[in-house]
Amino acid sequence: MSDKSNITQLLLTINKGDQDAYKKLFELVYDELRRIANRQLNYEYSDHTFSKTELVHEAYLKMIDQSKIDYNDRTHFYAIAARSMRQLLVDYARKKKADKRGGGNEPLPLDEHLFHLKKHAENIIELDEHLDQLSELDERLGQIVELRFFAGLNIDETAQMMGLSASTVNRDWAKARGWLYQRLKSKHG
Repeated sequence: MSDKSNITQLLLTINKGDQDAYKKLFELVYDELRRIANRQLNYEYSDHTFSKTELVHEAYLKMIDQSKIDYNDRTHFYAIAARSMRQLLVDYARKKKADKRGGGNEPLPLDEHLFHLKKHAENIIELDEHLDQLSELDERLGQIVELRFFAGLNIDETAQMMGLSASTVNRDWAKARGWLYQRLKSKHG
């Protein structure tokens, strides 16, 4: 049985209340979560306080620390993992903003290779708010931004994760970036 099938099966087992399945699930998803965390944290300055191990553990704990877990499948699980990492990074940005209290506002580049959380802590909070608005308008566009920007997945990985073609993800990614760019530009322009 493939890891993909095993993950889905373990999620179903967890939904039925099997506590031992949590450990098995963590062992199966740990490497992928670390890879996602590594990609995200590699885009930041080297003196950030999150390590990829901490980000993975915090995200996983956040995900299982709920009264009722109801993951549909592997794709849903990784989408929730990306959202958990997003929330952790946004909380980190809020803390940095509170520590900094002020400073000049620079537009947030929506190119994941140019993004630095410490430098743009205030802007990531703004991005988070706009992303919530985008998700209300079009949930799929919001999920693509989460997977691309916060989880650091490329077009092909995002397409595979969401069960879409790469061309659809690429087209939706362009739409989402354009929509977000207009919102960010209007505030800073």
